Amino acid sequence: MLGLQVSTKIFLCREAVDFRKAHDGLAAIVRDHLGEDLFAGGIFIFLNKRRDRIKLLEWDKNGLWLHYKRLEKGTFRWPVKSSSRKVALNRTELSMLLDGIELKAVRTHQHFTDSIRIHGRDAEQRKGRAAARY
Repeated sequence: MLGLQVSTKIFLCREAVDFRKAHDGLAAIVRDHLGEDLFAGGIFIFLNKRRDRIKLLEWDKNGLWLHYKRLEKGTFRWPVKSSSRKVALNRTELSMLLDGIELKAVRTHQHFTDSIRIHGRDAEQRKGRAAARY
């Protein structure tokens, strides 16, 4: 599997792509069709018309990577319905897409909070001293 940073942007091209296209042809789609800068980083996902093949295009600072997967049985599922040309995904959604998991059927739970409180040492020591007094 790809080693992805949390900050890596991942975009799925919503329209089927001619899979005879390689690095340069897919880079042109990223630029002209999706309106994104390939060289700013990120991963761009393309599916063929039958949705049994997937290509991932990625720039790694000195060259383009082209990852390709062909399913022997079944199809890749579109993750969400949208009218836009591209859909932003996160690392988990990309992994599920590549593993054949249908994202519409998945329930996710929030395991974190949006804000955190960090107490300095002084606050911790004051709490300990106050508790010891009573």
